[in-house]
Amino acid sequence: MNSIRLRLLKWLVGPILVFNLGAAALTYLLAWTPAQLAFDDGLRAAAGALAARVRAEGLGLLDAGRAPDDSAGEASWAALHDADGRLLAGSAALPYLSTLRGSGLRDAELHGEPVRIASAALEWQGERATISIARTVRARQQVRSAIVRSLVLLEGVFSLALVGLAWFSVGNGLAPLARLRARLDARGSADLAPLDDSQMPRELAPVVGAFNALLGRIEAGARAQDEFRANVAHQLRTPLAGLKLQLEWLAARHASDPDSARSLALMLQANERLIRQTNQLLSLERAEPNRFARSRLLPVDLAELVAESIQHFVEQAAAKDIDLGFELEAAPLQGDRFMLRDLVDNLVDNALRYTPAGGRVTVACGASPGGGSFLRVEDNGPGIPANLRSQVFERFVRLDQQSTGSGLGLAIVRDIANLHGADLSLGEPEGSSGAVFRIEFP
Repeated sequence: MNSIRLRLLKWLVGPILVFNLGAAALTYLLAWTPAQLAFDDGLRAAAGALAARVRAEGLGLLDAGRAPDDSAGEASWAALHDADGRLLAGSAALPYLSTLRGSGLRDAELHGEPVRIASAALEWQGERATISIARTVRARQQVRSAIVRSLVLLEGVFSLALVGLAWFSVGNGLAPLARLRARLDARGSADLAPLDDSQMPRELAPVVGAFNALLGRIEAGARAQDEFRANVAHQLRTPLAGLKLQLEWLAARHASDPDSARSLALMLQANERLIRQTNQLLSLERAEPNRFARSRLLPVDLAELVAESIQHFVEQAAAKDIDLGFELEAAPLQGDRFMLRDLVDNLVDNALRYTPAGGRVTVACGASPGGGSFLRVEDNGPGIPANLRSQVFERFVRLDQQSTGSGLGLAIVRDIANLHGADLSLGEPEGSSGAVFRIEFP
């Protein structure tokens, strides 16, 4: 996956490491070069001092071929050569180094160990001669190792600090994106309000503007769909009601003709189903979150709403020989009266539809122990398997294909409960089959 963070870190950390590497090399040169020069100056001074002692004390000082070891523990060798490069005294392994060429310093290997050689001119027995001194480079290597160790540690600390600073800076620079994502994640699926871009960085302003434009188009499309659905439902209610009256009149006139009566009865059933689906579409349109206003929440007693609907429920239950019971206590809450009426109608109607003849449906409401109110609709029908209970609240889902319905009733119940901040749960009665729908209002 392409990552802005990784891209920024690559372009920041890479140059930082290259710069640190170059700085480490420069620091090494600045630290080692003076040390090397100091060692060379000391070696030249030792060659000059040895030349002075040879002039004063004679060649006996060089008979052993070794110069006195210095205080740092370095081993030294010395030799005296004439102008033609012949060895006059000292170590035969020490090569002749003319003082007339170069700086009088060179690197060599003596007795299997690297050495640094310096030479100094002197007059011996009236002729020009050269005295050379070779010294091991142990101290130089120790100093160089100490410099390298210090630089590695120092550059490592600096590199880690700079990489950490780059990481923090990139994270801080991308923080507005994280806050924007958090604001979008916190939004509900129906929240299409434009984003506030007053606190956004200038670089994010075009993104927020484009996103707000997209939200505006989505909201316009959703509003058009809602208005189309509401208009269709409203337009259908009047002709469907007129069609129902005409079918009832025809059914009364042709009651003596069994075939006509059966056909008219089927047409009436289809008409009733179409009327119910139209009413559910209207309920669904009213339950849309973008159409809901908190100002519509007024004090309502849920028991009164259920009592107003009892007559219609009783007739529907009697037609199927279902024992419909009510346990109503005062259940005050803040809600939209028409939407709560739709909620009660759909819950009870759903229970009556799926409860077989001779069954039992109980509607109860009251005050909850922890405050708020509750509504419970319980039946002893076939029930709903636990693994399918989450699906029944989706639109157009019907678990029993033998029963009539559009699969919108429980979706309307869910939407209305969500708009009122209520908790909707589905369980089963204790000790018997069936389903229990319970809504806890705050």
